[in-house]
Amino acid sequence: MAGGEDTISAWSRSSSRRSSWRVGSFRDASDSFRRAVDDDDEENLKWAALEKLPTYDRVRRSIIRHVVEDDGDGGKFVSNEVDISKLAVRDRKALLEQIFRVVEEDNERFLKRLRDRIDRVGLELPKLEVRYENLTVKAEVHTASRAAPTLWNTTINAIEGIFGSLARSKKKTMTILDDVSGILKPSRMTLLLGPPASGKTTLMLALAGKLDKKLKTSGRITYCGHELSEFVPQMSSAYISQHDLHYGEMTVRETIDFSARCLGVGTRFELLTELSRREREAGIKPDPEIDAFMKATAVEGKKKNIATDYILKVLGLDICADIIVGDEMRRGISGGQRKRVTTAEMLAGPARALFMDEISTGLDSSTTFQIVKFIRQMVHIFDGTVMVSLLQPAPETYNLFDDIILMSEGQIVYHGPRDNILEFFQLVGFRCPERKAVADFLQEVTSKKDQEQYWVGDRLSYRYIPTHEFSRRFKSFHIGRCLSEEIKIPYDKSKMHPAALTTKKYGMSSKELFKAALSREWLLMKRNAFVYQFRIFQISILAFLAISVFFRTTMHYGKITDSTKFFGALFFSLTSIMFNGFAELAMTVTKLPVFYKQRDYFFFPAWAFALSNWILSIPVTFIETTIWMVLVEFCRNDLNYFVLNDRFGLYKSHYKIANITLQTYLIPKPYYNSTLPLKMGSTYQTSPSCYILSLTLLS
Repeated sequence: MAGGEDTISAWSRSSSRRSSWRVGSFRDASDSFRRAVDDDDEENLKWAALEKLPTYDRVRRSIIRHVVEDDGDGGKFVSNEVDISKLAVRDRKALLEQIFRVVEEDNERFLKRLRDRIDRVGLELPKLEVRYENLTVKAEVHTASRAAPTLWNTTINAIEGIFGSLARSKKKTMTILDDVSGILKPSRMTLLLGPPASGKTTLMLALAGKLDKKLKTSGRITYCGHELSEFVPQMSSAYISQHDLHYGEMTVRETIDFSARCLGVGTRFELLTELSRREREAGIKPDPEIDAFMKATAVEGKKKNIATDYILKVLGLDICADIIVGDEMRRGISGGQRKRVTTAEMLAGPARALFMDEISTGLDSSTTFQIVKFIRQMVHIFDGTVMVSLLQPAPETYNLFDDIILMSEGQIVYHGPRDNILEFFQLVGFRCPERKAVADFLQEVTSKKDQEQYWVGDRLSYRYIPTHEFSRRFKSFHIGRCLSEEIKIPYDKSKMHPAALTTKKYGMSSKELFKAALSREWLLMKRNAFVYQFRIFQISILAFLAISVFFRTTMHYGKITDSTKFFGALFFSLTSIMFNGFAELAMTVTKLPVFYKQRDYFFFPAWAFALSNWILSIPVTFIETTIWMVLVEFCRNDLNYFVLNDRFGLYKSHYKIANITLQTYLIPKPYYNSTLPLKMGSTYQTSPSCYILSLTLLS
């Protein structure tokens, strides 16, 4: 979307401020990040040398300081020039240790330092405003016994799907979202509240562009005035599901690293290029730690990324970074840590809008508070757009949000600032008790069972107020009127940042995505090495059984009926090798949920996953077939006699199939030769083992 310096220059405001070439010009002496830096001539010379490099090379090199002597007062440092694209583990660790002392205290100041560097040269960050107008979502479903997922119901449903237009449908229409409207503004945290089955997940999926196509949808959803069909919403936003789907064999760090590698860096590199150019023109020397961190997060396609280390640290996952995620069969991290991995997996990408669905499941209130606090800092400092769905947030977590959306029965009861929501319910006739958590009050006030206890007036005058009446009264409330008036005014597309929306379907090139998928599948294969060792052991046992059948036997080959014995042996070889691979079938089935998730989130195309699995399965097939061939071949000498006395032409015809198959699978030439004669008694006969191998691959 951003191409060249002319396009990138549109990011900026018109003014830029020139600063002097010194570190102290933009450092606060009381800052905990302050380092005891004197006028180090050697470091200044290194910076001057970096400034002389071309822009492409300059954004890939930086200076990192290492502590060589710690005396309690900051110690002594040595500055090293490093290639950011080849950042070692030691350098990443040293950089994060200089940035963070205590994560809870230092993260906000670190983010402000990042934003200060951007603002100093007048660059503007992308912002997203998400609008939904008169959004209605309906589903046609079967009820009662027809809703059960039985074989009979599935068959009937398939027939109805084919001939549905010829017969009357027996499906019932259910309304999930009923004419909802609202605006999600940048730099504001929005909390989505509501009882179960109120439509919260459906609303998030609709806004993220991930709604099931089988649902009937009406209304309008726009990002900065653009329809969802005009860009790729899955790459411009990120939906964090309440379901934790991960490969149990991979560690926490590997899971997040793979996500960051596939999702790419977005426009970080273009931003950094323009930022570096402007600093060079203004004579500004950037903070070394900030410069190194921004350059490291802008490198694309790396297996290890410093952004992963940063996310692990702020989400409290650094203590389990090298522990496997685990699943039902493997012991791994806890449920709360797995929930944080799901959040971290999407935070590693470049999305500007986040829709986070029930991220607190399995977490204690303290951990939830820290995660929401970290997200709030990112939203307010970097102008992000975030909607978070929580079931029962603690009061301190509730107070971190700027806006509240309260839903019930598919309708919006309230959508506006957090400070005005109690005022609205007091006007309706309900009051939150002093010692009652506001979030719990909001969950219960729309419930028919719990609503009466919050009624302000006389019990005799109380009547149940349904959801549609709450929604009608909100539209007449001053917050609702302002919201309706604002929605009527179209968004000014001229104010949109050119890098706000993404039109690319994937974060990297097809080649890099295939390399990432192949690397991940190779890692999973190594973690499941026992399965492949068992398959080799199993094929060896079957080979010895075959040897016992044909050992020291004499089979006649003079009649056409005798050929069935030989082809029976070959068929047994084929089926043994083919069915030996069934041990991997269960592993493939367990991979599918994660594959579907990552495919729908545009991590990689489906062909990259399928092709990488197919390529890695070829060596395993060759090894198993070779073991069978070596053990069984020389104990069945009559097969060689059958080849030499091919009176029926059966071997000649199958040999042609074998040659074609071997050439298709690119077998090296020593294994086949299409010019070899097949005359009786020739010394250039093709081995039956090659024939078995080709038939195995053909299967």
